[in-house]
Amino acid sequence: MNIAVEKQPKCIAILNVEVPSADVAAKRASITSTYASQAKLPGYRPGKAPKAVIEKRFGKQISEELTESLFGAACDKALETENLKVLDFGFPDNINERPDGSIAFETRLILAPEFTLPNYKGIEIKAPSTEVTDEEINTQLESIRERLAEFEDVTDRAIQNDDIAVVDFTTTLDGVSLTEAIGEKGQYLAKRENHWLPVKEGSFLPGYAEQLVGSKTGDQKDVTITLDDAFPFEELRGKAIVLHTTVQGIKAPKLPELNDDFAEKLVPGKTLDEIKAIVRENMGMEKTKQINELKVSQIVEKLNTAVSFELPEEIVKREVQNQANSLVEQGSQQGASDEDILKQQEEIFSVATKRAVTNLRTNFLLQEIAQAEKISVSDADLLGHISQIAQQRKQPIKKVIKDLQKNRQIQSIRNSMLIGQTIDFLVEQANVTEVSAEEFEANPA
Repeated sequence: MNIAVEKQPKCIAILNVEVPSADVAAKRASITSTYASQAKLPGYRPGKAPKAVIEKRFGKQISEELTESLFGAACDKALETENLKVLDFGFPDNINERPDGSIAFETRLILAPEFTLPNYKGIEIKAPSTEVTDEEINTQLESIRERLAEFEDVTDRAIQNDDIAVVDFTTTLDGVSLTEAIGEKGQYLAKRENHWLPVKEGSFLPGYAEQLVGSKTGDQKDVTITLDDAFPFEELRGKAIVLHTTVQGIKAPKLPELNDDFAEKLVPGKTLDEIKAIVRENMGMEKTKQINELKVSQIVEKLNTAVSFELPEEIVKREVQNQANSLVEQGSQQGASDEDILKQQEEIFSVATKRAVTNLRTNFLLQEIAQAEKISVSDADLLGHISQIAQQRKQPIKKVIKDLQKNRQIQSIRNSMLIGQTIDFLVEQANVTEVSAEEFEANPA
């Protein structure tokens, strides 16, 4: 078998293959013999049908299997002799069965990009401390107290900040009801009865609760709010709506005291000090996770900035479509209509393209680093991970493995684990400068 590889721009190569007649004949005879041994034809005992009969009956299948076998052998030889990193072998094309019995064909290969790895050890990054301060614990406990607050009716004063205003309201736009103005989607804001409205900045609609400060139970007030350009309903962006409001009541939160009785309500049998220890541990775990994500983000950004290389166009197109599909699904889950999504189509594909390029570049870089550092995923580690998937799905591991194999997801899982191990390696090797949270927010890079 003779092969020749012609590399082209943008990670493309053409593999030309010539298979001598003797090799073709030998492979065809082998395939035909297999069919003959298994075929059950009328008038012949199993395995006794003449070769000519087998070739006539199964000629198409034999030719297809012959091409597939020769194609596979050619691809294996190309990988072995040409030192190629092939992402997609494509399909055999321009198949030429010559009079002398030899066969020639070609295929279009998609190659992984070629580049020189930048320095990936000791990357300079910044990160806040993972230490959980007493102030952070107290803030968390105050948040829990607010969630466990009881509410007392207020009858002797007007609404003030941090109260709960119990209100009825109907909403109009340009003098007509909201549902009449923008349709069914307006029901969300059109009318509420006995609505509990926290009187604090950013509650419900911006500026609504603040304008009720000073009102008393029984008061009626028309509250006008101009919605900004980020409001979810496009029809209302920049528009002024009026909420015709009646104050039905005022409630003041009564927070539980921060003591052992409070701790007992949270976790029976625990003291306040023990609750603080639990909060510290949980916050520490969450903080460590978030800061590790910040470290990874900086490392990935610096790696991508340090080297430039072409990406295979077809692989990029596939990933852009995957990202776009994900964004559309996310928008639908958040309530966006088909019309809204269509209007944002250009923006969706712009975001999807940026994500796709970043993801692919990062993946190729991490794959190269893994190879350079001989990082690998053992079969035992892979099996352990699949076992966890089986436990989550509450299914037998054999069934999960079978399903993953059927959907060709085993290699994808192994690759994800490899990328994860490589990222862990880079974080361990990074040169981390600890800074305050304020400094990091002001200058994260």
